[in-house]
Amino acid sequence: MNQYEIAILYDPDLEVDLEKATSRVEKIFTDNGATIKNTDNWGKRKLAYPIRKHEMAIYVFYTVDMPGSNVQKLESILNITDEVVRFLITKPDLKAIAKAEAAKALKAEQAAKRGDAEGKDEKEEE
Repeated sequence: MNQYEIAILYDPDLEVDLEKATSRVEKIFTDNGATIKNTDNWGKRKLAYPIRKHEMAIYVFYTVDMPGSNVQKLESILNITDEVVRFLITKPDLKAIAKAEAAKALKAEQAAKRGDAEGKDEKEEE
C-alpha cells in the first residue's frame, strides 16, 4: 500500500449538499481499495482561473493508503464524476517530510538553548 494525497475541487453549487458529494467520492476511494487516513476541508475558495465557468470551488484534501495499481482506475472514475471540477493525485515524499520536521525540531531546540543562554547573561549583568 502506498500513501497518496488527493486534492479534489468540488462544484461550488454543492455547498448546501456537500456531504452527499463527499460520501460518493469516498465510496469511490473505498471501492478501489483505498483507506482514508485523513480528510481536510478548506471550504469554498476562489480559483486562479475559471474552470467550467466556475470562479469558485470547494477544496477538500484526502490522505489515503491505496495500491499503486488502482491509481489509473481512480483517475478515470474521477474524470467522469459530475461533482468533481478538478482533482490532483500526488505521492508525498515521506523522507523529505521527515527530514524537514527533524530540521525544524533541531532549529527550535537551538533557539531554546540560545534563549536560555541569553537569559543567564542578562541575570549576570544585573
